[in-house]
Amino acid sequence: MTVIPLNARVECADGLCGQSTYLTINPVTQRVTHVVVREKGFHHTDHLVPIDLVVETTTHLILLRCTKNELAKIEPFVETRYIRVQRPRYEDTPYRLWPLAVPKETMKIPVEHAHVPPGELAVHRGARVEATDGDVGRVDEFLVDPANGCITHLVLREGHLWDQKDVTIPVSGIDHIEEETVYLKLDKHTIESLPPAR
Repeated sequence: MTVIPLNARVECADGLCGQSTYLTINPVTQRVTHVVVREKGFHHTDHLVPIDLVVETTTHLILLRCTKNELAKIEPFVETRYIRVQRPRYEDTPYRLWPLAVPKETMKIPVEHAHVPPGELAVHRGARVEATDGDVGRVDEFLVDPANGCITHLVLREGHLWDQKDVTIPVSGIDHIEEETVYLKLDKHTIESLPPAR
């Protein structure tokens, strides 16, 4: 099995290039299709990197076969657009800014849109995991079969800060995945009885 870590260091062929933030998954085939890599640096653009560019992974590192320049040319994961909205008129605002400033009639607000391929889902470390009887923990990472690229297990971090353990949930125990939550077919008692992840 191969570990696909989230919030892990990512290195290109020519050195450190960023950090993994999301995985995109095809929910029908249970395959990981992309790793989202946040470039290091001030502007830290997130890129949607196809899984076939991943050469090797460990629990704390992902190695890519592309260079930093090639990574910079890969499609961004998040697109920011600006929309214009009407500001309230000066007389309608509860704040009196005069004589310091008078608000403009319109303003631009940034709106971010994630480029998740059609029919796929983006999952990040820390996404909620729900058992059949309630909240049970957070997504830590995924285990993938290197032969076919299919997810075999979800590594669940359960418990409180002072009593945490990682539990490996077989993919057959996943009912469905939504944007911020992974829903399981298992109840809390069943999950408690699973052995801790190695």
